[in-house]
Amino acid sequence: MQLNEIWQEIVTYSTQINVWEFTGLIAGLLAVYFLIKESSWTWPFGILYVIVSFIVFWGARLYGDFLLHIFFLVLNVYGWVYWTKGDGTDNKHVSISHSSIKSMLFTFALTIVGIFVFAKLLMAIPGMFEGVDPPALPYWDSTTSILSVTGMWLTARKRIDNWYYWFVVDVLATGIYFYKGLYFYSLLYLVYIGMAVAGYLAWKKTMTTTST
Repeated sequence: MQLNEIWQEIVTYSTQINVWEFTGLIAGLLAVYFLIKESSWTWPFGILYVIVSFIVFWGARLYGDFLLHIFFLVLNVYGWVYWTKGDGTDNKHVSISHSSIKSMLFTFALTIVGIFVFAKLLMAIPGMFEGVDPPALPYWDSTTSILSVTGMWLTARKRIDNWYYWFVVDVLATGIYFYKGLYFYSLLYLVYIGMAVAGYLAWKKTMTTTST
């Protein structure tokens, strides 16, 4: 497809955007904006984004993303409670921290295994449920899904290395959603790439400031 044809499709799509996708776009951007600011408002907007995404991803046959957002819903609630109630000590403020090397290696290894296992599960879904279409891009879908689960867990625990995972997810998802014709979600994740970099730098600055 020529560049001008792609641009024309984007323009046409923009004028006919699904209200769910537009709501997801706004909620997603606000969730990441408040995350960069270390504000607990990131969680209610994250929950709204998850609920909208259930509808969008099922319609696009991205079952991995659909199932992923069930975990997202749980982790958003957990993160909201953890950030506002504290870590169970008298200190109610949860500070930004960095995972240990051992923990990072273990998390990465578990993530890689999860990607292959989840891809197999996605490909088995049509045989498990009558009338369900085959998944689109199961391995790519699984990769972004499992990386996102890892990133979301680290985010809920306020670990700065969450931004490493989000950066990779954002790059991959931008291409996947564009390929699937979900142009506003593709745009959302394109913006997320820059926000992931900004988020890491902002959290790094906070860590440096609080340690001096």
